[in-house]
Amino acid sequence: MKTIYAFLADSIVVLHLLFILFVVSGGFLALKWPKLMYLHIPTAVWGVYIEFSGKICPLTPLENWFRYKGGQLGYEGDFIERYIIPIIYPVNLTRDMQITLGVAALVINMLAYSLFLYQLKKRRRR
Repeated sequence: MKTIYAFLADSIVVLHLLFILFVVSGGFLALKWPKLMYLHIPTAVWGVYIEFSGKICPLTPLENWFRYKGGQLGYEGDFIERYIIPIIYPVNLTRDMQITLGVAALVINMLAYSLFLYQLKKRRRR
């Protein structure tokens, strides 16, 4: 049973990383697939909100619960725990860094959607 909980915890970490990547880059995917913006915009708003508010994403306690249920107290040396977790949970993350990450996500998405609107306007002129 512990192996299942460890697998679920690792799966949450991968999901969390994919969520973060989608928050940051999903606007550019919407340039190719416009309907994707209906999923991306609320996702991006949530991601930026979490960074600006300093709150914890619900995926974090869920992962920790699975780790607890699996008898894990800390992260050990597998690929996910060694390479992906430090990206999601930096050791020295400060409030200022969170605000900076939120601003970066916001600016990247504003750029992506500006490009989207530019393309849309360009198509309508033709």
